[in-house]
Amino acid sequence: MKVLFHIGRYFLLLRDTFSRPEKRRLYWQRTLEEMDLLGVQSLGIVALLSFFMGAVITIQTKTNIDSPLIQGWVVGFATRQSTILEFSPTIISLILAGKVGSNIAAEIGSMRVKEQIDALDIMGVNSAGYLILPKILGTMLFNPFLIMFSMFLSIFGGYLAGVGTGIVSTEDYLQGIQMNFNTYHVTYALIKTVVFAFIIATVSAYQGYYTVGGTREVGISSTLAVVYSNVVILIVNYALTQLLLI
Repeated sequence: MKVLFHIGRYFLLLRDTFSRPEKRRLYWQRTLEEMDLLGVQSLGIVALLSFFMGAVITIQTKTNIDSPLIQGWVVGFATRQSTILEFSPTIISLILAGKVGSNIAAEIGSMRVKEQIDALDIMGVNSAGYLILPKILGTMLFNPFLIMFSMFLSIFGGYLAGVGTGIVSTEDYLQGIQMNFNTYHVTYALIKTVVFAFIIATVSAYQGYYTVGGTREVGISSTLAVVYSNVVILIVNYALTQLLLI
């Protein structure tokens, strides 16, 4: 019953969040601020993870190919497919759930325990919409760019690792990343990214918005935001894969 209670309260919070905003211009300004805080400032960690993960995928793929009958372009093909279909949209989203999700939960949770949210409600401001909606829009608008950036860096990192160590030639790698390329796979990845961004923002905001207690509880809410966001992302990832690819 407790699970149903939280699910119901989550959707009630979404209803309040998407209520008609009082001043749309103010919301747009706050959305730009959130895009910078939650998106632009995540570029570094996304770049680092993507580059080295692409390099690792390339090296491991080549290491596990023992048969001389398998052509060299398979390495580039495997790196591209792994990156576009799963690594960039899903793994990077799980990482962002840790960085962005904890940030959202901590910020809103701190405002709750300091009674700043109560003050907004008393002044007649829709606190849910004012605090949460710009974060949702900011992550949903900017995360696709992060994921495309991740795709490029991962494939590029695989190229540098493969060619730099001599395990694959430039011609074979480039042939592999072009072999049977399906643009729908990129569309599929971006659809997942937008859905995951919505999950990260809303689940984390829910944990922060209903924080009760003090600073200790804010920390607990941040941890729960990361855990629950990751769990929901994994479940939804399976559902979207079944729905969009099979």
